[in-house]
Amino acid sequence: MERSSQLESELMTEGELIAYLRIPEISKSKDYHNVIENLKRMHQLPRIHICGRPLYPQDAIKEWIKQKTSHGK
Repeated sequence: MERSSQLESELMTEGELIAYLRIPEISKSKDYHNVIENLKRMHQLPRIHICGRPLYPQDAIKEWIKQKTSHGK
């Protein structure tokens, strides 16, 4: 696999993260950016800033999901 395409799959943009988390399917918000901002503020959504732009490491997002997953009631 070429290194640049590997990085693209490892670091997601906000738009890719929105699709990955399926936010349009589950949120009533009209602005999905606000949903991501809330996840950052209230739930420590993992991210890295490169050139002032947030990118979301896919492995860290998967681990974050595992940590946030509740079992039972």
